[in-house]
Amino acid sequence: MPATYRKQIERLFERSAFYREKLHAAGFDSAAAVGGIENITALPFTEKDELRKSQAEHPPLGAHAAIDISQAARIYSTSGTSGTPLYIPLTKSDVEDWRRIGRDTYSKNGLKAGERVVTTFGAGPFVAGASLAAFEAIGCAHIPVGVGNTEKLLAALKQLSPQALACTPSYAMYLAERLSGARTGLDRIIVGGEPGGGEETFRGKLEAAFGARVYEIMGIGDIAASLWGECEAQAGMHFSGEGIVHVELIDPDTGRTVELKDGATGELVYTHLRREAAPLLRFRSRDHVRVWVSACACGRTSHRVRCIGRTDDMLIVRGVNVFPTAVREVVARFQPRVTGAIQIRPRRRGVKQDPPLPVLVEGDASLGEAIAKEIRNTLLFTAEVRLVEPQSLPRSDYKSKLVDYSEAS
Repeated sequence: MPATYRKQIERLFERSAFYREKLHAAGFDSAAAVGGIENITALPFTEKDELRKSQAEHPPLGAHAAIDISQAARIYSTSGTSGTPLYIPLTKSDVEDWRRIGRDTYSKNGLKAGERVVTTFGAGPFVAGASLAAFEAIGCAHIPVGVGNTEKLLAALKQLSPQALACTPSYAMYLAERLSGARTGLDRIIVGGEPGGGEETFRGKLEAAFGARVYEIMGIGDIAASLWGECEAQAGMHFSGEGIVHVELIDPDTGRTVELKDGATGELVYTHLRREAAPLLRFRSRDHVRVWVSACACGRTSHRVRCIGRTDDMLIVRGVNVFPTAVREVVARFQPRVTGAIQIRPRRRGVKQDPPLPVLVEGDASLGEAIAKEIRNTLLFTAEVRLVEPQSLPRSDYKSKLVDYSEAS
């Protein structure tokens, strides 16, 4: 890894005006001055907004790109929820690296050659579609149905009897409600694209509904479509990017490095070690995780994580960090008297909120006080719990919207 990292830093100085200027501003005038990977914590972080600004000011790929657009083999994009999509170029070599990481990730989930897997990820323009090549690399019979084709998906489950389904946790829960107890014959549900698959109660409900085991995967489009995959021990997601991506853990508030050890929590930070098209250095993922570094029961020794939530989805209630997925996990303890669906309705826009924080919950109207007490005892903030009728909150065939600012001033 040290030689790969040093070569990548040389590439950034030679081909990326963005990083050449960024590193100069931080006091590093050459690749030699940057040194080895043991000194990486002295380098500045890269933020998503910087990449958007770079691309807006230096179209089409931005000053951070290290290739001309004519050298790109693929160009994906983010969803553009902030207004403008960010384009993510890949060379042929980059595509092969993504394919390799994806193959390793989904193999950890137990997928094997000859098995059938049905997927609901769109093939483009978003990076989730890049995961699809991983199934063919494993040797699976891949059955892509895409987003929003629930009837086709149900027909495929019935007629083709796949062993695995890959989708978001939100869509898996939506399907579970549609199936109403009907068995599918699936062996495993592979969920990713948003936090939730690692929540114990949420996972239990899915496994009971499908009669199948749930495995979680996680990636980030700017770095690789899939980077972490859960094994049969279901004790966190194993890292699959060894030699291709370097991982750090930081305190999201101070930016200081957090030691990688069992039980440590923080934000994941990534550095490309051999990306050609648009290499990123110390990129802040905004994924807040818990880490394990001890050997897994499966025998693997790679780092494992469980995603707690997204730091950019987080709310702060009188100094307490509130992750929407953590609220959902606490509410799910009251199943079957609640469906598990929630929605947080902040009274004002922004991260900081005054208590009580309104939380809508589908379920028994008599549970409001008990749920509010459980949230207070577990998550240390005061919630105003409003019980609503089952199935009255929005369902999604992609990702759930757990925070709704429609009532915010």
